[in-house]
Amino acid sequence: MSQDLSTSISTAASTGCGSSACACKSPAAAAAPVAIASVNGIHLHEAGEVLDAQTLRERACTELLRQQAVRAGLLPRFTGLNAPEPDADTRAAIEALLEAEVHSPEPGAEECRRHYEAHKPRFVVGQALHVRHILFAVTPGVPVNALAQRAEAALLELSRQGVSADRFAQLAGELSNCPSSAQGGDLGWITPQDCAPELAKALFLQNDAIQAVGLHPRLVHSRFGLHIVEVLERQEGRLPDFTELQAQIGARLALQSQATALRQYMQLLVGQAQVEGVELEGADTPLVQ
Repeated sequence: MSQDLSTSISTAASTGCGSSACACKSPAAAAAPVAIASVNGIHLHEAGEVLDAQTLRERACTELLRQQAVRAGLLPRFTGLNAPEPDADTRAAIEALLEAEVHSPEPGAEECRRHYEAHKPRFVVGQALHVRHILFAVTPGVPVNALAQRAEAALLELSRQGVSADRFAQLAGELSNCPSSAQGGDLGWITPQDCAPELAKALFLQNDAIQAVGLHPRLVHSRFGLHIVEVLERQEGRLPDFTELQAQIGARLALQSQATALRQYMQLLVGQAQVEGVELEGADTPLVQ
């Protein structure tokens, strides 16, 4: 049903266009026209207009919703060939459509409590760590396996009993690709908001995150590379009681539920539509998980 937007150029053979029915004998090159993406025959862009994938998907979703609003009697029927630019009336009709057709359950107190119990580290406030690290940066052209072996070897050395107290700082100065190497890898005091998400998850937000000071027993992977991490000091912070957080958790779960319901609704619309020239996730059954 869907096909990739094509901008490829076709070149005829050097002896002609390749057709036995054609008298062309000279070299020729023919540019294939840009395919026009469409939803149920309504074009999403002008001929020759090239859009990035995200913009094209957004236009396709808007057009799917506009057409559904027409079917629901919320908008007049459209007779043009190109999708109209959504105006205030269209946006209002789409909002009314979603309010009428997309429903999600409100989370109850028990569901909120289960979420609280399962994600307690995420709700701690005032926590901070005094951390130092050694970064083995993953950059273009760097052999990742060899880099990982070097990082593992350094971690193993630092994990041995009797290792010198200043060995971490020495290795940071020799091996780390972070500017903090000049300070022995010392990053100072950090909070979850100061870290790359991967570091925050490993150091703060997992139930099995470090609970004391010391060397992290495993390499920590982040978008920057591989980290050897040592916690020098810990400020524990405070976990608010569930009653303090119930409203916040309920609002968060409600947003997640609404997003899931909207995604499933859009999948159904895609599955029931003729979509060409743009990749959209769809389903042709209401039993979308």
